[in-house]
Amino acid sequence: MGAAGRGESPLRLLFAGTPDVAVPSLELLLASDHEVVAVLTRPDARSGRGRKVSRSPVAERADAAGVPVLQPRSPREPEFLERLTELAVDSAPVVAYGALVPQAALGLPRHGWVNLHFSLLPAWRGAAPVQHAIMAGDELTGASTFRLEAGLDTGPVYGVVTEPIAPRDTAGDLLGRLSISGARLLVATLDGIAAGTLEPRPQPAEGVSLAPRIEPVDARVDWSLPAHVVDRRVRGVTPAPGAWTTWRGDRLRLGPVEPLPTSLGLASGEVSVGATGVLVGTGRGAVRLGEVQPAGKRMLPAPDWARGARPAPGERLGGEAS
Repeated sequence: MGAAGRGESPLRLLFAGTPDVAVPSLELLLASDHEVVAVLTRPDARSGRGRKVSRSPVAERADAAGVPVLQPRSPREPEFLERLTELAVDSAPVVAYGALVPQAALGLPRHGWVNLHFSLLPAWRGAAPVQHAIMAGDELTGASTFRLEAGLDTGPVYGVVTEPIAPRDTAGDLLGRLSISGARLLVATLDGIAAGTLEPRPQPAEGVSLAPRIEPVDARVDWSLPAHVVDRRVRGVTPAPGAWTTWRGDRLRLGPVEPLPTSLGLASGEVSVGATGVLVGTGRGAVRLGEVQPAGKRMLPAPDWARGARPAPGERLGGEAS
């Protein structure tokens, strides 16, 4: 039962979020006792091959619900701060908004800004917690709600949910699950704040780790690493920014790979095509390629790519990019 159902006053909310992973939270808040009076999201941007201007997934959902959408270039803009003051919201829940909230805005909502972060804080503070958890080989992660403050994901925590990381999870798989369980946690957190029954607790000083944004250059596969590390890193950057290597000077995008316990005599990056698929040597062991995407083409099964590429004996992935 929500806060209003227990006789508590529902909260007036400004929801801040941008990508698909934030939409489940907005959906549940729209269906809750609380009132989403406006949505804050990043400005429309050009994307895709046609460079068409498109709205964020959160903006599109807000449009469909008839909720006003605010899209300042920066939340530091005086016009946005004035509008936030006029809205007189009780709280501002945040899910992957994509810009730093300035100090001038943090104190305007009566109950502050409540951030849903996809890690068990203080682990993996930063822009890419799920990706780094997978790449590090963590077996358990989760989501946390905390009160936003000036530090990087350092605010006191309201609540957490846990989520096991399956052996073949990609970042996309895990984010999809966390977006649902995290949305439920966010609504429960706001219910508790409205009821006056929930107070945040400071994060422990131990166990801090950082999860900086992953750029495309960081997603390049290093074939000198052990097979299990290559596997984790590929899954950690799937679907975005997407793992890649090079083949004959051009980029070759990679889908998830399967680690194998032995190298089968292959040097790091060396390609072997046979009845068991397309294998690539690593620093220890080998991996079987799943799907690959040559430059300017679609994703296709690795054996189909190999039939056209015809790797010569001893030929390797990972040379200089063009």
